[in-house]
Amino acid sequence: MKRVALSTLSLALLGVTGMAHAQSSVTLYGLIDESVQYVHNTKDAAGNNKNLIAMVAGNLQGDRFGLKGTEDLGGGLKAIFQLENGFDVNSGKLGQGGRMFGRQAYVGLTGDQWGTFTLGRQYDPLVDLVQPLTGDNYFGSTFATPGDVDNNDNSSRTNSAIKYTSPVWGGFQFEGMYTLGGVAGQTGSGQTWSGAATYATGPFSVAAGYFRADNGNTLASRIAGTPPSAGWNGSTSDGTFDGQVNTAYAAAKSIGIASVAAQYVTGPFTVNLRYSNAQYKPDANSGFGSTEKFNVGGVYLGYQATPAMLVGVGYIYTKGTGDSSATYNQVSLGGDYNLSKRTDIYLVGAWQHASGQQRDSAGNLVAAGASIGSYGYNSASNSQEMVSLGIRHKF
Repeated sequence: MKRVALSTLSLALLGVTGMAHAQSSVTLYGLIDESVQYVHNTKDAAGNNKNLIAMVAGNLQGDRFGLKGTEDLGGGLKAIFQLENGFDVNSGKLGQGGRMFGRQAYVGLTGDQWGTFTLGRQYDPLVDLVQPLTGDNYFGSTFATPGDVDNNDNSSRTNSAIKYTSPVWGGFQFEGMYTLGGVAGQTGSGQTWSGAATYATGPFSVAAGYFRADNGNTLASRIAGTPPSAGWNGSTSDGTFDGQVNTAYAAAKSIGIASVAAQYVTGPFTVNLRYSNAQYKPDANSGFGSTEKFNVGGVYLGYQATPAMLVGVGYIYTKGTGDSSATYNQVSLGGDYNLSKRTDIYLVGAWQHASGQQRDSAGNLVAAGASIGSYGYNSASNSQEMVSLGIRHKF
């Protein structure tokens, strides 16, 4: 990705002061991902299935622009920061619930010997270490878990996070994160914590971790209904509510996600397997009585047909049990072709079939409806298909 240096300390200044100042830099970067998308079987305003043709952004990666910077403090230590904005290229609206820097906003210190310590709005360790070993890392939302119940598509960020990332020791690395709830007299209210580790040797990589977010105000979440764009009321985490698969659990007392993934690369082929267990636990105000568990298994096969062309296929099995019982089978296909180092075109598609019963946002048990990936398109039937033809440009 091309980087544009916005500022550096002047060498002339060094000469004037006669002192050795550390160099610093600030980089502007961004990405625009746009497509024409067709969806078969998605609800209209009256709740009936219709076909949709629309301009949709952010299939492979969310649209963004940002600033990142470093300052060399000497002795191998650097100060770092990153401010990253999400937006919709079709409307110009801010993403992540209208936040100015909703994707990332943090400051910290890093050193080759000590690791990296950061403070602010950040991704959790599962996103940083486990997600890169899944099909979502290559083809984005079309290859994501239905409803993104396990945050495999990075739907959730965490506010006021304290995060430490270790150096890499012989292929091993770990990361930990903790967030204070910020409620007077209730330190743990709304808190989030997570940890993960990864190990890579030659063509083989494996990663595993756990994420836990607490909802400090389940009653407010239940009253608000918490649509996906509004975040998760009463928590430092945004929550992971992308469509009818798990919208009924937006007033959960806590979300716990355990995730593991492994990847093997041989020649032009990349194969990865993943498993996750997501649990949405209630309290007296949640509106549902039993813990809802989602067990997710996925497999991805990628083939680098040429240096410029990647093709891939993925399958995700999602089983909901506990409060409701539903099964989702999703098959995804993708192709990506690089026109240059900064610009590529892609074609992605998916089919999903749902069975069993799911709980709707009103609290009723209804026939399970399909909802591909993390898009939030809800079908009034048990099947849904989607195709997207797009272009991505990085700067």
